[in-house]
Amino acid sequence: MARQDPLHVAATLPCWGARVSPVPLGGGMTNDNFLVEDGGRRYVARIGGDIPAHNVVRATEAAASRAAHAAGVSPRVHYADPNALVIDFVEGRTLSVEDIRAPTTHPRLVDLIRRAHHEIPKHFPGPAPLFWVFQVVRHYGRVLNDLHSEHVSALPAFAAMAERLERAVGPIDIVFGHNDLLAANLIDDGERLWLIDWEYAGFNSPLFDIAGLASNSEARPEAIEHLLALYFGRPVDDDLRRRMAAMTAASLMRETLWSMVSEQTSGIDFDYRAYTADNLRRFQAACAAFEDMGP
Repeated sequence: MARQDPLHVAATLPCWGARVSPVPLGGGMTNDNFLVEDGGRRYVARIGGDIPAHNVVRATEAAASRAAHAAGVSPRVHYADPNALVIDFVEGRTLSVEDIRAPTTHPRLVDLIRRAHHEIPKHFPGPAPLFWVFQVVRHYGRVLNDLHSEHVSALPAFAAMAERLERAVGPIDIVFGHNDLLAANLIDDGERLWLIDWEYAGFNSPLFDIAGLASNSEARPEAIEHLLALYFGRPVDDDLRRRMAAMTAASLMRETLWSMVSEQTSGIDFDYRAYTADNLRRFQAACAAFEDMGP
């Protein structure tokens, strides 16, 4: 089936009160995003259907987005259908990786993450998915094999390392994770922080969100320790430090494999090959840091 023109989809959604002229927004890696003005208000329309290769189910994303709004961490959902999600536009500044690295930002970040982790389940209707990064890695291995990807020869090494990292992470606490914590998904409106884009949301270890936030921003070890200490409310010991290192490597493995799959499955105009190479480099560095901690 041919891919629908996302601009046309955004312009013809039934939620609009009058004719609209969506304006493309940059940055989407799995969706086409548009700014839309209607009835004196502004919205962001995210256009994209389910993505089986990435286990993205739009109905779950919409439910998570609504629950996140009810929990006070995300904008209101104006409209949702299987191919579109429309949320209120937040007037503010998207955070940068420098913001994530800055210790002065950490208390606000941790407060937002903790509220998301513990408050969203109170508002999520029915069963919610479990996003376990090591199962995601196994899934991507099967997808890449089915695609006859050029990366297939690397899969046994990924699988072996994933088993080691999963053992090192050990038993976990369960919270409701965002599971795609990039600086680009955080907005500062001058008074508070907002967290957007819930397409990978699901129950997970709190370590995954912290690891993703830190690794996606290439935060230094002292910044990571500060985030951990704030989140858990105690000094970071060697056990937590090693489990965090394992989860950081796992988060970068997942991002690398996500990009490898996207090279062959995505219709978005984005340089996935370069993104694969960058994340593979960072994954290898994270594995080396984990190895340096010893058994």
